Amino acid sequence: MWLRTSCDMTFDIEVPTPFILMLRLRSGAQQWVASEEYRLRPHVPVFEFTDNYGNLCQRLVAPVGPFEVYTASDVLTADFVDQSPGAPFVEVEYLPEAVLSYLLPSRYCESDRFGEMAASITAGYTLGYDQVKAIETWLRNNISYLPGSSNIPVSAVEVNAKQSGVCRDLSHLGIALCRSLSIPARLVVGYLYGLEPMDLHAWFEAYIGGRWYTFDATQTEIKGGYVSIGYGRDAADVAIFNQFGPPVAPATQDIRVDLLSREGQ
Repeated sequence: MWLRTSCDMTFDIEVPTPFILMLRLRSGAQQWVASEEYRLRPHVPVFEFTDNYGNLCQRLVAPVGPFEVYTASDVLTADFVDQSPGAPFVEVEYLPEAVLSYLLPSRYCESDRFGEMAASITAGYTLGYDQVKAIETWLRNNISYLPGSSNIPVSAVEVNAKQSGVCRDLSHLGIALCRSLSIPARLVVGYLYGLEPMDLHAWFEAYIGGRWYTFDATQTEIKGGYVSIGYGRDAADVAIFNQFGPPVAPATQDIRVDLLSREGQ
């Protein structure tokens, strides 16, 4: 399906403030970016780089006063999310080097704390895809998804204790459970067509059978319309913006995902 995604954020800047933004989409195996617009008001010099996870990032210093960041893209993405029941577990010694970091505990995904719990949830399931599907189902049935309930990243241990959270929080717990079974897992931040209420979204991917698969415990059924912005070990790696100095939150934020014609017009 062809989608047009957009993110429009405004800030009230009190002192010159360094930012690192992560808002440009990249084409990849699951999406093709046909066109994009990136607008800053007022315009400031920008330096772009690629981080350790392949995400496009922009460095800039926002001047004092109103500051707007607007991005929009026309993207071709899959009508349906790939699923592969029975896809096999990949032994650690055969994993690509680029995937190995997604096996380890990280700031918000304390996978070393979930071995027994993950084994209990996945008992009796075939190693690999079916284990992750069991984790996704368990999250959906046991952790309450409460959109907008928190703006602060919460770790997997905290989510499990609270038994509730936003999309990012459920993903952190899913990632920790997967990694405790030696299944590489990573956080994805992006857009989802038809998400209610509309906002930026987070889900997780697990590496099974030689490729990454999408899992999302916040949705009653897995569907197409996912558009990825960034990948990382957890929320610390995939913030759409980091600012340095006195804290500043967006004064306004407008997220849109619209369906386009087949030709992307």
